[in-house]
Amino acid sequence: MLEKGIKAPSFSLPDKDGNIRTLDEFKGKRVILYFYSKDNTAGCTKQACGFAELYPQFIEKGAEIIGISKDSAASHKRFAEKYDLPFVLLSDVELDTIKAYDVWQEKKMYGKTSMGVVRTTYLIDKDGMIEAVFGKVKAAENPAQMLEVLE
Repeated sequence: MLEKGIKAPSFSLPDKDGNIRTLDEFKGKRVILYFYSKDNTAGCTKQACGFAELYPQFIEKGAEIIGISKDSAASHKRFAEKYDLPFVLLSDVELDTIKAYDVWQEKKMYGKTSMGVVRTTYLIDKDGMIEAVFGKVKAAENPAQMLEVLE
């Protein structure tokens, strides 16, 4: 994972509608940038729905939420529509941003080792610097945890 106090790596990725979004367009706002493994899986859905439920409070505090996974833009579109997700989901099928944020790591599950996205959330300040890092977060608790950090 990246460390607190460094400049957040820039990115240019398609959202669920195929529009290219960049970190620079959120300058002046705090950004909760969370990385998750897959649309429509139990933990990822809990995390996304938690952020959706608290979204008005995040906006009130001047923070934007961006979720990134290696799923396609079409998958993100179905996921966002199914759960009425009001925030930005970005598709990183090439893994460039996922690797730049050092969340593509070796994982072990049921004795099997594979590479995958380690659930990680970054808080990026108004100037694009990493303000806080939360690794191996608990999906259901992460949205409330992030809202608390903004206090």
